[in-house]
Amino acid sequence: MTLKPCGWQAFFEDQIKDHEKNEYIPGRILSQSKGLYQVMVEDQVLKAELSGRFTFHHQSQKDYPSVGDFVLVKGQKNYDGVRIHRLLERKNYISRKLPISGGRKLKNDLIDGGVTEEQVISANLDYIFIMMGLDGDFNIRRLERYLTLCINSKIQPIIILNKVDLVTDLDTYIKKIQGVALDVLIHPISVTSLKGLDIFEDYLKPGITVAFIGSSGVGKSTLSNYLLEEACLKVKSVSKSSGKGRHTTSHRQLHILENGAMIVDTPGMREIQLWATEEEVNHNFRDVEELMQSCKFNNCQHQTEPGCKVIEALETGELDPKRYESYLKQLKEINNLANKRKIYDKRLNKKERLKAKVKYK
Repeated sequence: MTLKPCGWQAFFEDQIKDHEKNEYIPGRILSQSKGLYQVMVEDQVLKAELSGRFTFHHQSQKDYPSVGDFVLVKGQKNYDGVRIHRLLERKNYISRKLPISGGRKLKNDLIDGGVTEEQVISANLDYIFIMMGLDGDFNIRRLERYLTLCINSKIQPIIILNKVDLVTDLDTYIKKIQGVALDVLIHPISVTSLKGLDIFEDYLKPGITVAFIGSSGVGKSTLSNYLLEEACLKVKSVSKSSGKGRHTTSHRQLHILENGAMIVDTPGMREIQLWATEEEVNHNFRDVEELMQSCKFNNCQHQTEPGCKVIEALETGELDPKRYESYLKQLKEINNLANKRKIYDKRLNKKERLKAKVKYK
């Protein structure tokens, strides 16, 4: 197997410099766990680690390889794998604010604490499948946050509504999703009952890479098992008492299907802190934004002003108060993030300047 069936394109080939072609071999990251990687190189899967030079020159998590990335690798004496020397520019990627490992607290109704840094979930994708379940996992507000991440990534989202055999009022759920997802496609399926699974034939073509994201227990690993036609992912049952899934996938991993399509299975996300801009939030909530643009006054605060289309829509039921509240919360979170990013960037630039001094001293 060469890298061409694994999504390799001229976009990546053109990034390799002439002198690198004789020294390094391109590969694609299949899995990542605690600084260790598995990389597809030509026709084999090899273990890999970062070279010392790579770690010295890169400070931010975003600059480290993630699942789906293409890298340049080289064998090393006294090491039975390869070392990663360069990360090729990504065609695209989906990311979030780095989760908080400790010290979490609420400040002004926002999660506060942790490092203000971007975490790449997966890279070089053609579609993102947002999976939702109908057994207690259905959460419109969480879906709105996933959609903002997808808009930021510029990757087409597809909504997979799983476990439809558990409900009798499917249309009600679909209408709720359409109220926030706007023009995003929705596919109702049931992995256990094998309903609607033929839709994946339209997406999983040779060389296409997709990622499944969603909460634990929505059926990502079960669906991956079905698509891979082998039980290579350990599946655990959903807790009957809570309706919430136990963690199945402990780290992100890219799998290659028999026809050459690739799927990235990700662990359930407990924390979806946004990494986006105000423009992307406005695009996600463009129905709300259009109402604001129609107000009588350009500087309308949407509180008590006459001719406010937002107030009218809330009173008539055209705009769901919870959606409007979600919009305001995301804007507040993004503005808070923007301020923190400025502080973090200054600190990072200072570290890079200090390293440069050490290097050329």
